[in-house]
This record gives sequence, structure tokens and C-alpha cells, in this order.
Amino acid sequence: MRALDTSLSTAHRVRQAFVELGLEAALYRRKPTGRQYRKLDGGQEAQLIALACGAAPGRARWTLKLLAQRMVELGIVDAIGPECVRTTLKKTNSSHG
Repeated sequence: MRALDTSLSTAHRVRQAFVELGLEAALYRRKPTGRQYRKLDGGQEAQLIALACGAAPGRARWTLKLLAQRMVELGIVDAIGPECVRTTLKKTNSSHG
């Protein structure tokens, strides 16, 4: 612990991994499995923002579900959920008013 300037819990975790799983597991970390990949590229995001800034069909405002459905109808994406639309629009600095 002192030689590597690390904490007691790290030393314990490495020692336990060595005993249970072997030297390779103790020395090298596993690759992350929960990686989230981007669902929209830059061009698709731009199209979504342009669509959201336009007039909604028969409504005063766009809903997330309507935006997602319209993106699929226009062939911009194969499938997209309202949550992806929400997070994409949230990270933009545009004013929708």
C-alpha cells in the first residue's frame, strides 16, 4: 500500500481479486460493459433541433413523443425514443420560445 501510494481498500480489492480470479484479473481491469453509445450523430441532432424549432402539426407545441415519431416518419432515424429526444434537446443552448 505504501510502496504504490494507494489506499487500504484498493490493496484489499487487488489482493482479493488475485486470490479469487488470478494474477491477470488482479493486474488488469475489466472492460466496462455499461457503455452508452450516442444514438444520434451531429447531422441527425441538427435535423431534430430544426424540427423542434418549427411549428408542430395541429398543436401549439411539440411533445417529445411527437418529435420521436416525426423523426422516424421522415427517415432520419430507424427508431428513437422520447428520452433520447429529451436528452438531445436538453444539451442544446437554443431557445424554443
